[in-house]
Amino acid sequence: MQNGTLPYHKIKKIRIMKNQFQQLFLRIAISVTMLSAVADRFGFWGDNSSWGNWKNFEVYTLKLTYFLPEILSIFSAYIATFLEILFPVMLILGYKTRIASYGSGILLLVFAVSMAVALGAKAPLDYSVWIGSAGAFLLAVQQEYSYSIDSMLQKK
Repeated sequence: MQNGTLPYHKIKKIRIMKNQFQQLFLRIAISVTMLSAVADRFGFWGDNSSWGNWKNFEVYTLKLTYFLPEILSIFSAYIATFLEILFPVMLILGYKTRIASYGSGILLLVFAVSMAVALGAKAPLDYSVWIGSAGAFLLAVQQEYSYSIDSMLQKK
């Protein structure tokens, strides 16, 4: 240490330590939000929710994917639901976090664009879909993922 400055490797470590809780919070927030949407379509939140059951979710998906044949629209509902379970679980565990983050960001971006085209610009704003997508992309570019399976595997 010369002239009161820290070596670069110590500065880098401090910077990573400073953001470890924020990125953990972001991983959890994105995951819980996506899993809550899945819980809604399976009826866990009851009638006073966005969909309340799978059938209503299929109807909503048909609105968003009006340009697809019905069979593909329904298939997209299943695929989206599968990914909305897979990516959050990966994010919570911190397993393949970068892949899960990019996947979540792309999935939410497609959802936001579909909502905007089919329902108007206000719809994705009301559900903060743009923020979820941006947060997932921000998470994807982190150098390290603290409190994760990824960091444990990296240390070996």
